Amino acid sequence: MKKNLFFTLLSIALLSCGDEKMPKPKGQLSLEYPPAKYQKFSNSCGFDFEKNELTTVKATSNCGLEIHYPKMKATVYLTYKPVQNNLEKLLVDAQKLTYEHVIKANDIAEQPYINANDKVYGMFYQVGGNAATNAQFYVTDSTRNFVTASMYFYSKPNFDSILPAADYIKNDMKKMIETIRWK
Repeated sequence: MKKNLFFTLLSIALLSCGDEKMPKPKGQLSLEYPPAKYQKFSNSCGFDFEKNELTTVKATSNCGLEIHYPKMKATVYLTYKPVQNNLEKLLVDAQKLTYEHVIKANDIAEQPYINANDKVYGMFYQVGGNAATNAQFYVTDSTRNFVTASMYFYSKPNFDSILPAADYIKNDMKKMIETIRWK
């Protein structure tokens, strides 16, 4: 009898101590950035363009530039090369740089850019998935100047987490292409 009473009380105690299961609320990342405002950026190299006012620019060797987005923990790296009868090699190198990310990328979308009035020709690449870079471009006048750019974040790529910041910076990169002018 004592055994039955003990097991009954033990069963009641164990069954009554369970926590109620509460559904977890669904959370979504909500990152908002101010509307972009652009200002002309001039340097001593062969081109000018408009950049986002929220960025800082650091000049590197050989007319390279680092465009830093401190709040988004990202940088756009610009590289300038003079064209010296090597346009085909520069184009192949730029395309190769993009397609090195095909291992981690879900897809790579190409958007040609042509501005015949200002002699700006190029390609904008959007890299989908957990690749190291989400966007790249190259532009050239096909005779003297060649510029490449790549966006990188300071953290391990997680496409879903960086998507709002990546989209914001992609728009800035498109603005760079649209406003680049050769000197």
